Amino acid sequence: MSKRTAKIALLLIFVGMVTMFASVAPAQAQEGGAAASAAEGGSLLSTAGASKLGGAIGAGLVIMGGAAGISRIGASAVESIARQPEANGQISTAMIITSALIEGVTLFAVIICLLAVL
Repeated sequence: MSKRTAKIALLLIFVGMVTMFASVAPAQAQEGGAAASAAEGGSLLSTAGASKLGGAIGAGLVIMGGAAGISRIGASAVESIARQPEANGQISTAMIITSALIEGVTLFAVIICLLAVL
């Protein structure tokens, strides 16, 4: 992973954390009525909106991570086959199995993120 990619990933994590914590109003002991509705309206993002935003951002990050992993496997497999053409079958089999495992985990993570949206 390059330094630029690591910085972008850390920035996205930071933005997600700020968005998550900025949307939650602090717990205060107030009586119902105008004071409670004023406290709810004062937050930047509602709790339902924050969960939807977090789920959408999480699903996007999961897809990007899965795509990066599968592309790295494909590039390594092509390079390995170019170096040792006689091992084509073994390399292809290992590549397909590993790609399927990454795709399965990615699909599971996207479903978890989409459950937060719904």
